Amino acid sequence: MIRHLKLCAFVLGVLAAPLNAQDLSGVARVDTAKSHIKQNWFGRLDMQLTLSQGVLYRIFTLDQPPRLVVDFREVDWSGVQADALLNKGTSIDALRFGVFQPGWSRLVADLAQPMLPDEIGMTVDEVTGGAILNITLRTTDPETFSMASGVPESSVWPTAQPDLVQPAVSDDRFVVVIDPGHGGIDPGAEREGLSEKNLMLDVAFELRDALIRAADVDVVLTRDRDVFVSLQNRVAQAHRARADLFLSLHADALSQGGAQGATVYTLSDEASDTATAHLAARHNRADIIAGADLTGSDDAVTTVLLDLARLETEPRSKALAQALIQSMTASGGPMNNRPLRKAGFSVLKSADIPSVLVEVGFLSSARDLENLRNPEWRSKMVDAMARAVLEWRAQDAALRGLIRQ
Repeated sequence: MIRHLKLCAFVLGVLAAPLNAQDLSGVARVDTAKSHIKQNWFGRLDMQLTLSQGVLYRIFTLDQPPRLVVDFREVDWSGVQADALLNKGTSIDALRFGVFQPGWSRLVADLAQPMLPDEIGMTVDEVTGGAILNITLRTTDPETFSMASGVPESSVWPTAQPDLVQPAVSDDRFVVVIDPGHGGIDPGAEREGLSEKNLMLDVAFELRDALIRAADVDVVLTRDRDVFVSLQNRVAQAHRARADLFLSLHADALSQGGAQGATVYTLSDEASDTATAHLAARHNRADIIAGADLTGSDDAVTTVLLDLARLETEPRSKALAQALIQSMTASGGPMNNRPLRKAGFSVLKSADIPSVLVEVGFLSSARDLENLRNPEWRSKMVDAMARAVLEWRAQDAALRGLIRQ
């Protein structure tokens, strides 16, 4: 018997009430061979996802830029490639999927033009338990799309970032916040089976352990698992932890200029070069990639934060960057030919916490990729970063003491 369900769908700006959700649990797998996204003869977009079982879902759209978001509880996307689902010549520019929060997964489609869901339904085979989710999108005008878009309010779905288990900190302790880049639905760069999100989480754990072994410090991670954390929440966690410094870890892939070697970045509203500007733009799109609603963001606040950061923390952040470069160079690097750079990275916009972003290497470089795969090389770089942090702590404390005098 086939059961037809409309579980939780945001259609033309109206959120349908969830039905029969209580009997849908567990993790569903995607059958790529029986799934597709293609344009039909009437110019509408047909999406079909064939799942191993029925799961609770909801669908909504977001504007600026236009995106379709499908949340599930939950779908395992392991081994699924976007190209296997997305036919050529559709109104979708890009497709992403993966973990959004623990127990919840998400699919995000970048729309080439404003389109709204027209027909939505899930059929569940009560004999096999298999399910098919069908979504049809139709073209609409920008004004209608904007009015219909937004994250629907619901008590069923999580709205806040997940609470990560972090060590307690006290006012008199030196607190280092380590930020493993990307996570969850946002994998970052990917090369030869390596993903930036997993690699940087490993490096963050290694750096945390090295710091704790070397000195009496508290270390807080902005994420300790494969989960999406917004840029704003990463900075907010540093403030909640009363961080003395913030260190964001990345290993990106860039086609411009053949980037290679470890590079350290500080905050600036003007990029030091074109490649760095492209890199900052990629990093600052993390929330868009994961389907975050940015319509409430305030550019004026961002400008104030930039000004404050420039006045209060720029010299201390630059000193931290230089300490990292010197220590990593002494440990053999290899470093970029211009290891100190700057740009408007959103994750560095804390007004009162010295903050730097370290590209430990670039996955687009064959040499860096080989190094990043090597646990011994990573251990040397992690120890070098730990030493730099502790040396900076001593220098910064001495300078601040002189300033107070």
